[in-house]
Amino acid sequence: MSTPHFEPLGDDALLVRFGERIGADTNAQVHRLAARLRDRSPSWLRDLVPAYASLAVFFDADRLPNGDAHAAVGDTVTALLSDPSSRPSADSVLHEVPVCYGGEYGEDLVEAAQALGLDAGTLIARHSGPLYTVAMIGFAPGFPYLLGLDSALALPRLATPRTRVPAGSVAIGGAQAGIYPRASPGGWRLLGRTPRVLFDVARAQPALLQPGDRVRFVPIDEATFRDMAGSP
Repeated sequence: MSTPHFEPLGDDALLVRFGERIGADTNAQVHRLAARLRDRSPSWLRDLVPAYASLAVFFDADRLPNGDAHAAVGDTVTALLSDPSSRPSADSVLHEVPVCYGGEYGEDLVEAAQALGLDAGTLIARHSGPLYTVAMIGFAPGFPYLLGLDSALALPRLATPRTRVPAGSVAIGGAQAGIYPRASPGGWRLLGRTPRVLFDVARAQPALLQPGDRVRFVPIDEATFRDMAGSP
């Protein structure tokens, strides 16, 4: 396990950095620490923001001993990481995300397959085969950056981003996979689209996918997509 490095992040947050690179092992350390802090739930904890290789810990300085609040939070983090009995109490959630690949739902599927030397069916099978981890949420509310893409499917982003990507678009950008929760500009390659609503402010938890969750893509046909999209 990497020894974390602590960096003050303003007056009310501490950045716990485990490394500088994107990697499954490092990201797992981030989510383990986040789960331990949520499980311990210290009175000063306000929020946790996981990223690929770091965790931002936001705190209420008034609930910490007088002196260096950042150091106090760092001491708590160090103790949690070094305590073998300190384990998160809940497992990550597995989401099966239906995806209609290709055609109007995935405009870049055929071109991406050709660039990779594959046929479209093989690309779909290899994209939907892995179990992905939600490494972090960013770019837009509810946008999941997913770790687990087959390294052989990595492709550069589009040279010219689209001005509008439809909501629910399932895409790859570089060595990452992601899902656009709302219509927005974007430069990732679109392979398909899901009828699932990834972000809804009316829900108690607006973002469907949370950092640390697992995702499995399930291919569906157009008729199923339309049926699911029309369901409540």
